[in-house]
Amino acid sequence: MATHEVFNQPPPLRDYNVFDADQALRDGLRREGAEWAAPRARLLGGLCGSAEVIEWGVQANAAPPVLRTHDRYGHRIDEVEYHPAYHRLLEQAAAHGLHALPWREPRPGAHVARAALFYLQAQVEAGHGCPISMTYSAVPALRANPELARVWEPRLTAPRYDARFRPATEKSGALCGMAMTEKQGGSDVRANTTRAEPADGAWAITGHKWFCSAPMSDAFLVLAQTPSGLSCFLLPRWRPDGTRNRFFLQRLKDKLGNRSNASSEVEFDGAWAQLVGPEGRGVPTIIEMVNHTRLDCVIGAAAGMRLGVAHATHHAHYRSAFGKRLAEQPLMQNVLADLCVESEAATAAMLRLARAYDARGDEREAQFARLATAVIKYWVCKRWPAHAAEALECLGGAGYVEESLLPRLYREAPLNGIWEGSGNVICLDVLRAMTKEPEVVEAFFAEVERARGGDHRLDQYAADLRDDLRGVEAIEARARELVERMALVLQGALLVRDGDPAVAEAFCASRLGGQHRLAFGTMPPGFHFTKIIERSRPAL
Repeated sequence: MATHEVFNQPPPLRDYNVFDADQALRDGLRREGAEWAAPRARLLGGLCGSAEVIEWGVQANAAPPVLRTHDRYGHRIDEVEYHPAYHRLLEQAAAHGLHALPWREPRPGAHVARAALFYLQAQVEAGHGCPISMTYSAVPALRANPELARVWEPRLTAPRYDARFRPATEKSGALCGMAMTEKQGGSDVRANTTRAEPADGAWAITGHKWFCSAPMSDAFLVLAQTPSGLSCFLLPRWRPDGTRNRFFLQRLKDKLGNRSNASSEVEFDGAWAQLVGPEGRGVPTIIEMVNHTRLDCVIGAAAGMRLGVAHATHHAHYRSAFGKRLAEQPLMQNVLADLCVESEAATAAMLRLARAYDARGDEREAQFARLATAVIKYWVCKRWPAHAAEALECLGGAGYVEESLLPRLYREAPLNGIWEGSGNVICLDVLRAMTKEPEVVEAFFAEVERARGGDHRLDQYAADLRDDLRGVEAIEARARELVERMALVLQGALLVRDGDPAVAEAFCASRLGGQHRLAFGTMPPGFHFTKIIERSRPAL
């Protein structure tokens, strides 16, 4: 009805290039040795910012997957139906190498390039990233069995997504999942009861898994007990004779977020599988996969922060209240700049971590990655939920409405902090690494040391932290505090050394200098808020 004119509303944030709009990502891609991938990132960035692809993400979440346990005649089929938009997202991801780029093109900067591409597409929709991430991460674990890797690696790295439910030998591309946790153990996988027994040159696995995401994948890395202890296996959905494997889906989880992705409970009843790595060494074998998926948890959380910043700064640029634009009001500027600083710190850490994975022949870089992956995974994933809530609030009531996309982002945010080790598990892993491998601490602080002299607050913060790490009194109870400080000092060092000066100054003053309270928007006045915001705001 023509009762009023619609005005003072921002235009929809769509039909823009997500890569071109992200100065921190562009700078980091060049800094971390993957500038050669900028044309690829620009191409994918244009797709991810298009109205069509953004709508795929909306559709995939509005119509969650459906489990079909039986066909019309009563035969078990154990299949999951997805919305067509979910398949389109996976097609786009595979075509751009998000699942395999470093393995197909093992060149300098390949992990950095892949991280940037994954970060771009994660801003469209997070759920389809699960099978993409697990497929990428499975390859280094499978290489523990070279014969198995020769068969499966070409399938998993093929630049195509093939949604058909049929044996991998008949498909143009394959995906790999992971099934580790059980209901009685959770993160304590050594409490697993699923067992594996030798059977005709392979193994027969019987038991259950409490979480098995992306159950329509073509194969899964699975942990099961053998007489020698917990071991790692590759379990395909189809047996070599072309029959369906003894893999039964009990139900799909009704989750808080990540709704486009099917997470299931699964039973194995003598399922055919092959051993990956030495028998009894399941955890060290599958940890190669876990380390890479932890990296992806960081990438996904950094991507979520970036999406929140894009929407918040875009809205504030166009929306007016009390006589002037939101982006011109000092308190809103503080909030927006604080969100931008947090986002840039996460992006810088994500890309630096990815570079460490590119340098696996360098022992020092491997030591850095061993500790920094866990440290940054803990902190960036812990910060995302609060960041998402504040970004949503910047839009007011409009942000609480589903069409804004911010509610989906908010529901998604807690997940990365749980996947691949919840906060306590990650912090205990950090303590374990520092105790068993003291050299990783030196590698970590060597990275921080490269920024020495760049900011006096950073130097003092790093010195105080090193002193505290030498003490062992009640160290387990203090693990979260110490890991948080480690993450902050690393982010500060990266920003001081290579980041935008205004962002680095604001980060050090607020995060390291003690001039910050618990909520976003509490940075001390006097910084270049407008410059920080405009650096992050996507321009249509």
